[in-house]
Amino acid sequence: MSLPVLIVDDSGVARKQMARSLPQDWDIEISFAKHGEEALEMIQAGKGDIMFLDLNMPVMDGYQTLEEISRQDLPTIVIVVSGDIQPDARQRVMGMGAFDFIKKPISPEDLVEVLKKTGVYSEPTDEAAAPVVDHSEAAEQHSGPLSAMEAFQEISNVAMGQAGSLLAQLLDAFILLPIPKVNLLEVSELQMALQATEESSTISAVCQGFIGSGIAGEALLLFHDSSFKDMARLMKYEGELNEGVELELLMDIASVLIGACTKGIAEQLDIAFSVGHPAVLGQHVDIGRLLKHNTWRWKRILSIEISYGIENYQVNCDVLLLFTEDSLRVMKDKVAYLM
Repeated sequence: MSLPVLIVDDSGVARKQMARSLPQDWDIEISFAKHGEEALEMIQAGKGDIMFLDLNMPVMDGYQTLEEISRQDLPTIVIVVSGDIQPDARQRVMGMGAFDFIKKPISPEDLVEVLKKTGVYSEPTDEAAAPVVDHSEAAEQHSGPLSAMEAFQEISNVAMGQAGSLLAQLLDAFILLPIPKVNLLEVSELQMALQATEESSTISAVCQGFIGSGIAGEALLLFHDSSFKDMARLMKYEGELNEGVELELLMDIASVLIGACTKGIAEQLDIAFSVGHPAVLGQHVDIGRLLKHNTWRWKRILSIEISYGIENYQVNCDVLLLFTEDSLRVMKDKVAYLM
């Protein structure tokens, strides 16, 4: 009898990647869920003896799902598969009952070793007699055709996690990671969206250009001014805050987040970016003034927005990765393997 396996991830690309990474000689029946609520229903229906669980999802995230599995004492072995690679994230899910943790992008070799530890899979001694099944076909039937935007979303998720992990190490804190927002926008639409979300506070901002292999764009760090006091505490700064100190803090954060995000995306696209020098767009200004004096030359932009927070601190900063419209064709070619 085939073993019921459940893959839980809000990304169709991630579900396909996970299914494709499963051993082709493993006799399983795969089901899929887009968030924790669907996953719990499927476990209760006997469709999840083994569950591969993402952490960042809408409706019910991975942490909440683990809590409910424990509360209801549901019969499933949970292996977390996430782009959130903070050491604290692994410790938390293991403490909540997960069997193991695998980072994205997933390595089939690492997956096999984890499955061996569960006791539900062993490599065949006679490879010639073992059945060979492409499990990703089940994911394709479940999700339907995948779009380039979905692929960009998953790539952004992995890059976000890498940057968050570096920030967590720098600050010795737990970084709250959102679901990245990926959109193809007119420049005017992007400006209006920024104006609407930031109009109630002043910000400080840094930008840095990048280019490589036919892909170009700018990365922006928008740091809420109300966050400087807590950020100084996290950085162990005990002196008086002034514009010079705040600028130093801002540049440190920009170096970590912008550098790691652009590097993470470049590595997944198998390219390398050349980056320009970071430039301060403004300190303690409202977003309207910032946008008025810093207009983009392009008509349309692929916008990737990531909003970082820090647990137990009033620190909020947004990273915007803005790719030119001319970059889209190259990027679509690069992510074709994911789809």
